[in-house]
Amino acid sequence: MMGAPPSVLDTLGALALAGWTVAMWAAVAVLAYANRGPVRPWVYRAAAAQIFLGILGQLGHVQEHVAQVGYWVGNPNAPAWMTPWGTGLADGFGQLDRSKPSLGMEILHFTGNLLFLTGIVGVMLITHRAVRSKARKWARMGVWTQGFHGLEHLVLMLTVWLGAPRAIGLSTWFGLLDPGPGLWTYRIWWHFVANVVGSVIFAIAVYHLWRERDRIAATHRPAAAGSEPGVEPALTR
Repeated sequence: MMGAPPSVLDTLGALALAGWTVAMWAAVAVLAYANRGPVRPWVYRAAAAQIFLGILGQLGHVQEHVAQVGYWVGNPNAPAWMTPWGTGLADGFGQLDRSKPSLGMEILHFTGNLLFLTGIVGVMLITHRAVRSKARKWARMGVWTQGFHGLEHLVLMLTVWLGAPRAIGLSTWFGLLDPGPGLWTYRIWWHFVANVVGSVIFAIAVYHLWRERDRIAATHRPAAAGSEPGVEPALTR
């Protein structure tokens, strides 16, 4: 059953978010390719911008899950709730197939997780030559964690898009839970915990990135006299 068509603002918002995500992954590809060659100082600045934009994206993403949990605390038996702006974006994405009411929401959360992942990958890119940095170790952990979370959302989205009666994934107990308070509670908290864990790992990676910024920046400078370009300086502590 199809509801009212989304507004122009909903459509533009969904297009903007999709465009932002595509642009971020295009930047990942460019930076990854640039890292394969000689040291290029602009990669450091571009990767830093990538990380900053990834932080902004995740702040917008995680607040949606915090709001959902806050609503659940006051209404534990109610269906999962979304913020007005989240609902608008979901409606915009849902135009791809309006016969599937939950598709827009699944696309929205998949997109949000892809955007989040680009920020963590940005830390991996900026520390490409600083292989011993703590920032890189935490970012690697974040890529695995968030990569798994993103895969969960990909499966949820595709199963709805391909016509399954309900989304199938770990966070829906593989579609075996019937719609109701049990399913809503389980899924809300599953994704809240996954986002909080991923956000904490990302935050720790960024914290170490800030502390190690001089050493990491040095790996992006052309060679000084008598030194090898892009070599990580020795640990001082």
